[in-house]
Amino acid sequence: MNFLPIFLDIKQRSCLVVGGGEVASRKVALLLQAGASVTVVALDLGTTLSSLHKEGRIQYLARGFSDDDLNGRYLVIAATNDADLNQRVAALANERTVLVNVVDNLVVDRPELCSFIVPSIIDRTPVVAAISTGGASPVLARLIRARLETSIPASYGKLAELAASFRERVKKHFSHPPDRRIFWEKVLQGSIAEMVFSGKQADARDALEKALNEESNLPNEMGEVYLVGGGPGDPDLLTFRALRLMQQADVVVYDRLVSPAVVELTRRDARRIYVGKERDNHALPQENINKLLVELAKEGKRVLRLKGGDPFIFGRGGEEIDTLAEEKIPFQVVPGITAASGCAAYAGIPLTHRDFAQSCVFVTGHLRNGDVNLNWDTLIRTDQTIVFYMGLRGLTLICEGLVERGLSGTTPAALIQQGTTPKQRVFIGTLQTLPEIVSHAEIKPPTLLIVGGVVTLHEKLNWFSQGD
Repeated sequence: MNFLPIFLDIKQRSCLVVGGGEVASRKVALLLQAGASVTVVALDLGTTLSSLHKEGRIQYLARGFSDDDLNGRYLVIAATNDADLNQRVAALANERTVLVNVVDNLVVDRPELCSFIVPSIIDRTPVVAAISTGGASPVLARLIRARLETSIPASYGKLAELAASFRERVKKHFSHPPDRRIFWEKVLQGSIAEMVFSGKQADARDALEKALNEESNLPNEMGEVYLVGGGPGDPDLLTFRALRLMQQADVVVYDRLVSPAVVELTRRDARRIYVGKERDNHALPQENINKLLVELAKEGKRVLRLKGGDPFIFGRGGEEIDTLAEEKIPFQVVPGITAASGCAAYAGIPLTHRDFAQSCVFVTGHLRNGDVNLNWDTLIRTDQTIVFYMGLRGLTLICEGLVERGLSGTTPAALIQQGTTPKQRVFIGTLQTLPEIVSHAEIKPPTLLIVGGVVTLHEKLNWFSQGD
């Protein structure tokens, strides 16, 4: 270990920063966040530090550095463009056993001159995580921080504050340390924590109060259902909250439209239940899915209901949470990038554009009894983009219907197969030509149909490498 990882309490401590540029301003910002009393010595101040000085948040010595500037300081940071000056400050600080950090003009610490270095920080006050490579690779430290950011919700600080407010009471209540640990583990990983993460702080406090008053270790608590949008296929498009819930669910109930790459991001030891719906072949009817979610939650399970795209856009998510609400099952809804947005973006087709479309409408092209039942009048507008979900089987009927009701047969149209994935393919044509184009290709669902002038932008804006 090249550096001892410690956290310093510098509230009201006198700290000196040598340098007045933007590099110095970043260090000053960190010191101020930690409550330090900051003095800056520099011939000139940059824009940021000038503003802080005018606001009275820092003291400013408008001159060059003097040895006596170190008198009474708790720590010093040298952040100038003068390498000799930075080295001199470091040498003086080490002689006087003042903590010193030296940073270059790329905002990279110089470990050989430092008695302490500043790590990459994840701030969820009062929870703070620090990552350092000891100066070996600051970029790697930032990349690791970015990964951790995705798994540590912003509301972890609120959870820590809630735990702190009950800490002494729990300590008195559970005199045996192992019992205390078990209690906190269940609180901090269970439904109470999820209440905090979803913004229900008052409910979380009431639940924790109840758990403590009942001397309960929460063995019979109700489970919860997470209704999560898995996006159009590319796992990189998942939200931070989706990833976190996917990793903590005990059971995963997923559809056919959820890509295998997304399913693989769920917990390895979680039970997986496939309830996918294919055309005329439902693995499990919707009513049975609703009942399954209720049953699993009543068993105390954390249930991930994983849907392709967004659960509230042609995903029947509303029906499922309606059943959960009737049964008083706790649930959360995590939106996902819907297929229209994701697939259009990856195909280089903006859904709106001031030269082509001032509105966009999402409709289902699903066939019923061999026909497409649509409100055609709302679709026939030349300045509107129309996105059809599940329109592959009824493609010919859709194109013919739009032309018969007034849209020009030369209106651009695109069919996107397995959008956002390595198997994405985009077929471009018009309402007259697209059905013929598609008929000669082996199309694998899911697909999305986009109709409107914006389709003409595909050739110019297409950025995503498609599969062969």
